[in-house]
Amino acid sequence: MAYPWLKAFHLVAVVTWFAAIFYLPRLFVYHAMADDTPGRERFKVMERKLYRGIMTPSAVAAIGLGIALLVLNPAWLQQGWMHAKLVLVLVLVGYHLWCGRLVRQFRDDRNQRSHRWYRVFNEVPVLLLVAIVVLAVVKPF
Repeated sequence: MAYPWLKAFHLVAVVTWFAAIFYLPRLFVYHAMADDTPGRERFKVMERKLYRGIMTPSAVAAIGLGIALLVLNPAWLQQGWMHAKLVLVLVLVGYHLWCGRLVRQFRDDRNQRSHRWYRVFNEVPVLLLVAIVVLAVVKPF
């Protein structure tokens, strides 16, 4: 009985995590383009609140619920698709942590990158999302 609820809330947490992971680098694009102090300060607040208040709690929930699902379905750990998915989730966690580092760099007025770089950086999680969903749904190997 608990399995469908865990799966549903895992998916909600994943969707929320990805929403934040798509939006934060977009804020970085605009922040890197900002040329006025009030604008830059506003972006600092938005970035901090998004990272700490939505992105990180969603990541913790998604990972925690994912671990609970693995405990209920340990046979998944014997399947190649799950190995690949877990590797991609680790890459996503690395991206998440990198975003946190960028939040701190912007906070401290130490950004060295252009808005163009952040536009490319913003596309990375799209590739991860597609690959993770395909692995979880299609289970190709």
